[in-house]
Amino acid sequence: MAGQSNTSEIWENVKTIGIALLIALVIRTFLFQPFNIPSGSMMGTLLVGDYLFVSKFTYGFSRYSLPFGIVPFSGRALSSVPERGDVIVFKWPRDNNTDYIKRLIGLPGDRIQVQDGVLFINGRAVERERVEDFAYERSNGLVGYVPQYRETLPNGASYMTLDSNPNGSFDNTPVYTVPEGHLFMMGDNRDNSADSRDFTSAGVGFVPMENIVGRAELKFFSTDGSARFWEVWRWPGATRWDRILQGVS
Repeated sequence: MAGQSNTSEIWENVKTIGIALLIALVIRTFLFQPFNIPSGSMMGTLLVGDYLFVSKFTYGFSRYSLPFGIVPFSGRALSSVPERGDVIVFKWPRDNNTDYIKRLIGLPGDRIQVQDGVLFINGRAVERERVEDFAYERSNGLVGYVPQYRETLPNGASYMTLDSNPNGSFDNTPVYTVPEGHLFMMGDNRDNSADSRDFTSAGVGFVPMENIVGRAELKFFSTDGSARFWEVWRWPGATRWDRILQGVS
């Protein structure tokens, strides 16, 4: 009897673990995906070491929003059009595999241009207000400062951008007309972002809508990288507590 009881208990534990894994797989596949920030292209909205939840269902689903592209279909199912100003994770169009995160600036049919660092949408300058400098910690431990602006899109979406170089490579661009079924994406750290302004092999260019993975929703954890994984005693000091459970806008 004792052996049967132990076997039954083990089987119940296995079923419980299996159900938990199945629920986690469903959540990861169709609802929310964790994502970490690997570069400074979205600084100061997002910092290296931020961990986010990305909603998979907001814009519908494509093969690239599903794990490993396991369902090979074209276009998007249950699709909805993103809004200007959304922060979006997408697959890099050059390989349809690498994850990128940028802000949506242009929708299909929009004419996008940058002149002297000022963003223009359909021939009209986007509102841009100079605010306090963005402060960050340099690799040598000293504090650096970058000129910061509040940019407000025609639909009212408002966010911060950085302008570290007043004569940056993409501070003056031609007019880009966004094709049907594509989006124009830009990083908030304007002089340090490979985005839709760059059509070289290292850039992004126009992003097909089917490459969207999801919308960045919530920062659930953040670390400044000063503690290694096994240095548990240093975790509290390395954690950016003020960034935890903060929305992404």
